[in-house]
Amino acid sequence: MRNLKSLAGLGAVACLVILTAVGAFAQNSDNARPVQVPQGTKQKVQGVVSTRNGDEFKVRAVDGAETTVLLTASTDVTSHGLLKKDYPVTYIMKGLRLQAQGKGDSDGRLVADWVRFDEQDLRSAQALEQTDKLAAENAERLAKAEAAAREAAEEARRMQGQIAENTALANDARAKAEAAQKTADQAFKDAALANNRINGLDEYETIKMIPVLFKVNSSVLDATAKHAIDEAAAWAKEEKAKGNANGWLVQVVGFADTSGKTAKNRALSERRANAVIQYLVLRHGLDLRRLVQPFGYGENNPVANNKTAAGRAQNRRVEIKVLQNTGINMKGT
Repeated sequence: MRNLKSLAGLGAVACLVILTAVGAFAQNSDNARPVQVPQGTKQKVQGVVSTRNGDEFKVRAVDGAETTVLLTASTDVTSHGLLKKDYPVTYIMKGLRLQAQGKGDSDGRLVADWVRFDEQDLRSAQALEQTDKLAAENAERLAKAEAAAREAAEEARRMQGQIAENTALANDARAKAEAAQKTADQAFKDAALANNRINGLDEYETIKMIPVLFKVNSSVLDATAKHAIDEAAAWAKEEKAKGNANGWLVQVVGFADTSGKTAKNRALSERRANAVIQYLVLRHGLDLRRLVQPFGYGENNPVANNKTAAGRAQNRRVEIKVLQNTGINMKGT
């Protein structure tokens, strides 16, 4: 019974992580609409942090409602769950999915009594922050490359002026101009490569897909399922040793056949996904930063006909997909 409760808890965590990923993409500035909290009214908000400015931050819900939340010295910031963990207010950052409760002030803000969030959502927000930093660094390198290109082009023009003024130095000036032009060409190529990498940061391609099959109404990994995961892990370690694992992420998605009720199949597919993740983390040491939020599709997206026993057996599965970030993995030519 204790194991069943643990699996149910993991399923709930997986659902919250999925909502964080969906909310981060769906709650954009296009549908944002500010809302006011009546003064003195107790209210709870839930959504994704869209901006953070000092002691204030804005929480945007799925429907676009955006509430300004004010932090005070007495605001309690912790994680969800029975084993709550205290966090400083500095952990509230852009992209973090959270809940906040408090009362409205005279400016329509929610003065927070407490703020709660899931630790998986915190890791996702931290990863997003690191991606933003990488983009900023690439933009800075791009600006420097363009400046170097302009400077090199200006140097080439100065050299050409000297050729016109002094025939005796023509050969030397021409050589310098050609060298400067090569520098300019390389600078432009570097700038283009940096720009392509920036544009490719949100693009992924599937490197490998490993199906893991389950028995009827079960989320327990049998020997065959573990063997499939072990082979996939061994392959991944070999690729990493070859230097081919740059920008890799792992996506774990669960499925079920059409036997039973839809809601039950959805929960069962989530437990299957979590069972695979636990095995990857505990048995093979998968870095959680490499893990895309898991999801259970239930009986949706079948790969075979559910009207036959063989087809249903193929649909009782978890798909492990190895994804590669095209921007990080991009190589110069």
